[in-house]
Amino acid sequence: MRKIDYFILCALPLLVSCGNTEKQVVEAEYATMTVSLSDQTLMSDYPAVLRGRQTVEIRPQVSGTITEIRIDEGENVRRGQILFIIDQTPYRAALQTAVANVKSAEAKLNTARMTAESKEKLYEAKIISDFDRQTALNQLLEAEAALEQAKAEETNARNNLSYTEVKSPVNGVTSMIPYRVGALVDGNITEPLVTVSDDQNIHAYFSMDENAMLDLLGRYGTLDEALRDFPPVTLTMSNGKRYPQEGRIDAISGTVDESTGGVTIRALFPNEGHLLRNGGSATVSIPTTYSDRIVIPQSATYELQNRVFTWRVIDGKAKSTPIEIYKYNDGTNYIVLSGLDEGDTIIAEGAGLVREDTVITVDSTSNNTK
Repeated sequence: MRKIDYFILCALPLLVSCGNTEKQVVEAEYATMTVSLSDQTLMSDYPAVLRGRQTVEIRPQVSGTITEIRIDEGENVRRGQILFIIDQTPYRAALQTAVANVKSAEAKLNTARMTAESKEKLYEAKIISDFDRQTALNQLLEAEAALEQAKAEETNARNNLSYTEVKSPVNGVTSMIPYRVGALVDGNITEPLVTVSDDQNIHAYFSMDENAMLDLLGRYGTLDEALRDFPPVTLTMSNGKRYPQEGRIDAISGTVDESTGGVTIRALFPNEGHLLRNGGSATVSIPTTYSDRIVIPQSATYELQNRVFTWRVIDGKAKSTPIEIYKYNDGTNYIVLSGLDEGDTIIAEGAGLVREDTVITVDSTSNNTK
């Protein structure tokens, strides 16, 4: 057989095979869902710093050495309770001196008053001159002023003595105590004697973007209406556990931080069990409820050139569909504003792996099928 005939016979099966090749259809299994309208509550999380309702640094108002510490660190104290005693000896002596000065001033005032009365009678009898009479009156005024000054010094001495008993101005829990008996303290100490935090209620301070805050207020109309009608908020503690009691937003700052563009917001939480502590950290979760909206998982979407797409299943095939989503989300779901209709079937997972016209088998008996 000639070489050319042999080549044709060998190539013939290949030509027949090429002529019978059909276009292959890509098939894959993906979870699908049928979208519907529902009410959706999104939880927006914000890191927060915890502060007691009132936190007071206790500092001495007089100088001296600490002679007694009547509290323990971390102890619950009540308003007016004595926390520290500063050496009272010099202040008792100062008070005794002040009391004695008052008595002396009172005696001098009585003498000056009698002298003035006597001079007045002598003047009326034309026995002394007006100069002598006026001199006696001036001495009376001077004695009266001296008595007032002595009384003021006595009051000051009593106050200083009372200040040696350092008392708590509020109910609360004490911090650690950096001083011990014998330490010399005064009003200029760098560290307070102790800090007392009134933590029956705890304030959680957090910052919200100005635009988010305006959107939030826009749902309620006015600031007063927002504070009145805002739903309860929740708190997640630093250990990741949810705080058992709900709180409420009770204050929104009237200014915007120029450096961060944020607005400070305060939420109030009851703290009867003293589980929350002043200076701690937590996360505040704010709920936002939307009615009659289509909500889809973020896993059902992909982004391309700053636009969001999902895959609708049409006639058993995947079709790329652009959608508009609400700009806030909970990190898991999107609220769809346009692009999908109730009853549409979409691919629920792995949207980034799907290709146009991929054949999808949909089980009509379930909203989530493969």
